[in-house]
Amino acid sequence: MTTTVPPTEATTPQTDQQHRKVLIIGSGPAGLTAALYAARANLEPLVIGGYTPLGQLMITSDVENYPGFPHGIQGPELMQLFREQAERFGAEIVERDATGVDFSTRPFVVRVGADEYLGDAVIVATGASALWLGLESEEAFRGRGVSACATCDGFFFRDREIAVVGGGDTALEEALFLTRFASKVTMLVRRDQFRGSKIMQDRVLAHPKIEVRWNTKVTEVQGDATVTNLRVADTATGEESDLPVQGLFVAIGYKPNTDLYGGQLQADARGYLTVVDETGSGIEGVFVAGDVHDHRYRQAVTAAGDGCKAAIDAERWLESVGEVAASTATNW
Repeated sequence: MTTTVPPTEATTPQTDQQHRKVLIIGSGPAGLTAALYAARANLEPLVIGGYTPLGQLMITSDVENYPGFPHGIQGPELMQLFREQAERFGAEIVERDATGVDFSTRPFVVRVGADEYLGDAVIVATGASALWLGLESEEAFRGRGVSACATCDGFFFRDREIAVVGGGDTALEEALFLTRFASKVTMLVRRDQFRGSKIMQDRVLAHPKIEVRWNTKVTEVQGDATVTNLRVADTATGEESDLPVQGLFVAIGYKPNTDLYGGQLQADARGYLTVVDETGSGIEGVFVAGDVHDHRYRQAVTAAGDGCKAAIDAERWLESVGEVAASTATNW
């Protein structure tokens, strides 16, 4: 005979359900700027920031191209300032990962484990992640000579020899950009040809500062405080050799962080969310900001601008459907 034991308080799942005017998924520059603007509009936003919050700048060392910091600032320090400013005006940040969403009905649902958060409007700002080679040594030198953003970090490699990994348009563009600073750029391409557009290939092959090494992959990043050498292997013969460089730029692509949405939001062929009328997702009340849709610029300052626009659009939309009174908003 089977005996059924009534669930105790310890074994009964406890679900916490909270209802907010605005939920923000993501806590990088786009998400926290959206939170700042939404908080100043008295919308009491809640940010689902993730277990590793504050975005890609948390793994970036020196940031010298963000306005207002003429002497530069460390990436983690900049993001902490973003957070403090948003919290000062009442934004709340949950440092847990969103595990599911339901945008089919309003209020919208964002699940965080067993908890559910309801939002009259949602701002999606989950960003994009750079694709890496997957080497332990590569991870160890991130921010110390290994980068995935030439626009962000190229300036630090003035008059140095560097390498770029990749064979697509992103790698070709990064290599050409880096010639403004580096004394030499070596492109490491796994195959015997580029995958990028013909015009970009021609520009790279004709550039006096760029050398292309075909059928080559990186097996180890070496150095002391910073990168000093790469171990590379011929993909055809397996033969290994050393490539002395002072920097490595990985340019094999980005992946937008959109798995959470399970096809509920419109995306392009590369998986980036598409937007209508600046920040709209195609679902009334759901807005999009930052690198989760922007595969062109991918800068902290453009992501922050997106967050600003999304928050303003969300507040105006909430007003239009009667969820907030026109007098609720403060001056932006």
